[in-house]
Amino acid sequence: MAHSYVHESIKNRRSVNRAFASKFAKSMFITVSLLVILSFIATRMFTHVDLNLYGYVVGTFVFIGGFFYRFIAWGERPPTKIFIKKGIRLLFRKSTPKTTANHLGTYQFIWDRGIYRWTQHLLIGWGVILSCLVTFPLVFGWMYFTMEENGYYTVVAFGMDVMRVEADGWLAFFFYNALNFTAIAVILGVCMALYRRLKHMQARAEQKFIYDFMPLYLLLFISITGLALTFMNVFLHGQGHYVMSLIHQYSVIVTLIYLPFGKLAHIPFRPLSVFARNYREHYSEQSMKKCTNCSTEFVSTEQSRDVRDVLHENAIHFDMEEGFNLAELCLPCRRKYRMSRFSGKPTHKVIHKEANQDAKG
Repeated sequence: MAHSYVHESIKNRRSVNRAFASKFAKSMFITVSLLVILSFIATRMFTHVDLNLYGYVVGTFVFIGGFFYRFIAWGERPPTKIFIKKGIRLLFRKSTPKTTANHLGTYQFIWDRGIYRWTQHLLIGWGVILSCLVTFPLVFGWMYFTMEENGYYTVVAFGMDVMRVEADGWLAFFFYNALNFTAIAVILGVCMALYRRLKHMQARAEQKFIYDFMPLYLLLFISITGLALTFMNVFLHGQGHYVMSLIHQYSVIVTLIYLPFGKLAHIPFRPLSVFARNYREHYSEQSMKKCTNCSTEFVSTEQSRDVRDVLHENAIHFDMEEGFNLAELCLPCRRKYRMSRFSGKPTHKVIHKEANQDAKG
């Protein structure tokens, strides 16, 4: 009975996959359809749609297309398939909530590199995340406000009246200025990042304008033009609002289009770090692989086996003439062994730690 059920589910899944030209087409169709359905419900059959935001909708769809293109191309690689598949299987580990909080909430892994870098990442990361949590529900009509004659706003979420707030109250003030607060956070974080990149000698040597600086300039431009809109509305009585709103909208659209293909792509990919962490922790608890040369435990046995399987699948062979595989050496011994191939001396046999071998960050 169970076997027939599994067979039937696999058959249905294959028939669904055949309805699409590719995984990309399937992902795009399902995602866009879901967004449209949610907007249809939330806006009460499209009766509360702000057409001034249509540019953001187009930019979001292009971003989704770019994201799926990058993700599917990356996810089809043999190493990625392994840790995603096993990461999903390990998603309900007891340590997952803590790992998620450390990697996606508090950025504990960056704290180990210094409080300055942690602060800049916290400001940029949460500034961008909170901006998205405010902007996208407004763009797709999942949340909107209706004004009543008695001086109250009604907050509507997914077609349901959630709460009423006084138009001049402190809660409404935070609603109005949520994006201003996040813009200030992003500006501070970006300025800290730019200062570090200009002053830190190692960063200056490694950075490139398109990859390292342009994402920061895009975030800075979006935040500044967003604050400029508020300034024009409050202090200039709306003068220049239309032009600045177009500039701001175009800057957001360009950033959304660029996001999946540049350095900012690590933002939507970041949640998968929880999978990788669970994979390393779970299999490290089971058994560790010792380095063939120095006997130091450097990786889990499962990960070592997976690495060799992936290399074999890609017809990459690192079997050395000494009778071991290069993947069976820890990183320091691997570097020393490569040196021995050039020098002709068995440098990898010298058991001596490198100066920065145990460095963190």
